[in-house]
Amino acid sequence: MWAGGKNKMLENYMPLMPSVENVNSYVEPFFGGGAMFIHMKKYYHMKKIIINDINISIMNIYKSIRDDYDSFIKRVIELETKYMPLKKEERKKYYFDLRHEHSYDYEKWNTTIESATLYFLMKTGFNGIFQINKNTNNRYGTPSGLLNQKKRVFDLTIIKWWNNALQDVEIRNESWENVCTLDDAFYFFDPPYRDSFADYGNSFNDDNLLELIKFANNQKQVFLANRADDDWFENHKMNLNTKIFDVTYTAGRRKKTATGHEAKKAKEILLYRIN
Repeated sequence: MWAGGKNKMLENYMPLMPSVENVNSYVEPFFGGGAMFIHMKKYYHMKKIIINDINISIMNIYKSIRDDYDSFIKRVIELETKYMPLKKEERKKYYFDLRHEHSYDYEKWNTTIESATLYFLMKTGFNGIFQINKNTNNRYGTPSGLLNQKKRVFDLTIIKWWNNALQDVEIRNESWENVCTLDDAFYFFDPPYRDSFADYGNSFNDDNLLELIKFANNQKQVFLANRADDDWFENHKMNLNTKIFDVTYTAGRRKKTATGHEAKKAKEILLYRIN
């Protein structure tokens, strides 16, 4: 789960995607949950793939799954085995105790143990949001989720898919500019939403977006996705094509009603060029 993930948007993107034979390289500089990468891996045959995110904790999860799979699996099974027999209030305590340990005692762990622990927290945390809090040592501080898992927390077949899929992938943790160096790549940009509720541990303002749009405008094959609350992107799209899609946000964009809160309707924009 990843707030702002593109699973639900993929069907909208499909008619606009480049043809399989025209994609030799793929670069995704704001990786997050990697929904587009999953699609590209299943249906395209790239010779070079670069995935990147400024959030080192997230990228360490992918590196650990790729390079230290057995130890990663051992840790997530250990956490799941302790968690599943607990009642809901006990699960909540377990979650916050583990989150505190991840915040303040993580130096006792190697990278794989730390990453697997974070993966567990993200699977049991609220709505796929990656929130950074001061009271969690400026590390992962998302509240617990519903904690209502019936049989398991993890689907191990999915983790194994990622282990296989990442073997030929270059995983990086840098600013987007440093990884965008290929002339013939299909670039997929999914930067943080403008005025985003979800805190991914880094800021990305309108000036940063303008620099990204300038780069995208010079590419032969590029997607750039974001939220369309107003005409900002239409006014700054340069020579890129645009499409607007209706979406429903379930995190951070909820509308207050007489009976509580409900998911809020919104729009997303895709700036794109495909040769």
